[in-house]
Amino acid sequence: MFLFQRLAGILLMAAGQVLVSAGIARAQLVSNPLSELLRRDTTGLSRVLARPDIYRLQILYTRIRRDKAGQPHFRSYYYRLRPRTYFYPASTVKLAAAALALEKLRVLSATISGLTPESVMLTDSAFAGQTRVRRDTSAGNGRPSVAHYVCKALLVSDNDAFNRLYEFVGPAELNAGLARLGLRHSRLLHRLSVGDQEPGSRHTNPVAFYADTAATQLLYQQPAAYYAGPWPRPKLRTQKIGRAYLQGALRVEEPLDFSQKNAFSLPDLQRLLRAVLFPETLPPAQRLCLAPSDYALLREALSQLPRESQQPRYDPASYPDTYAKFLLGGGGLSPLPPGVRVFNKLGQAYGFLIDNACIVDADKGVEFLLSVVLYVNADGVLNDDKYEYDLIGFPFMRDLGLRVYEAALKRK
Repeated sequence: MFLFQRLAGILLMAAGQVLVSAGIARAQLVSNPLSELLRRDTTGLSRVLARPDIYRLQILYTRIRRDKAGQPHFRSYYYRLRPRTYFYPASTVKLAAAALALEKLRVLSATISGLTPESVMLTDSAFAGQTRVRRDTSAGNGRPSVAHYVCKALLVSDNDAFNRLYEFVGPAELNAGLARLGLRHSRLLHRLSVGDQEPGSRHTNPVAFYADTAATQLLYQQPAAYYAGPWPRPKLRTQKIGRAYLQGALRVEEPLDFSQKNAFSLPDLQRLLRAVLFPETLPPAQRLCLAPSDYALLREALSQLPRESQQPRYDPASYPDTYAKFLLGGGGLSPLPPGVRVFNKLGQAYGFLIDNACIVDADKGVEFLLSVVLYVNADGVLNDDKYEYDLIGFPFMRDLGLRVYEAALKRK
């Protein structure tokens, strides 16, 4: 626990001058260390860098420098950054749902005594395709809670945990929250891995919170809801991807349309991570309304290794240390360098690999944000499970993270 407290102390230092605010573009007027690094050292990276357009590669790198008072200063650099170019964000959206669920609970607790992230949360069903949850065998008390869902969603990217948070917050509040945080190229329209689409994605389950594990002392009851309003329409370019896709056993000879799916730009993903790790560096109106304990929960879940978690517990054979760490770890390919902690949320689906990370080596004074998206689908067919994750994607992510980390070690 001491390690997490120490890292939390680094991330909670008061913010100073924010250099990223005037636009990432201004940083490009000076030398771009990211471009220089990619030109100079392409070991393990050359295959993708030779055809970055085919791989839809985007990289956003933000240096964090601390002054003598320990205040962080940011400067961002990018490679092929295209905020309006669509990519499927997959599980990276889980950080938004986790943070906004804790925020909603914090607001409710102002008028409901005893309501906390650890309160028992039971989900019912009220529309076609919805499912109930009354037990959670991975929890110490056998009951689900917002805190437990947050841990599972961020630690090992549990899809059901995200879906329960989506149902609690609801699509209207989720998208209003994204807009309030200044995330202009993002939207949340559906649950994950359950084939969620209209009208089911507009319907959310009834939810009840209890003060006791026997679920007899009701604290708060939220009825089933329906969102009738229009979905947000961020200005995104081509949202049709590939040349064909499988729909069950049927092959459809046209690109897959993602216009009714979740969206997040790379700058929005990194800004969300900053809102969790460095809230004081953002304008007050664009900060999350969270208590210190909420921030601590999010940060621990973002940085923990599966074997370090006590509840839920994970088998190291199935969940190696870098299972949920693409940058530096390659999704289980390699261990992290000694002393390094990675606060991140990744995504993997439809041939896209995304990692949104803050990499910290406290002993060596290294601290930076690195967000990357990569597309590995040589045959152009979606839903066929023939993606080059292992051959190209994971090794590239690991090696890119390592190159940036090594370069950071050499800086004063």
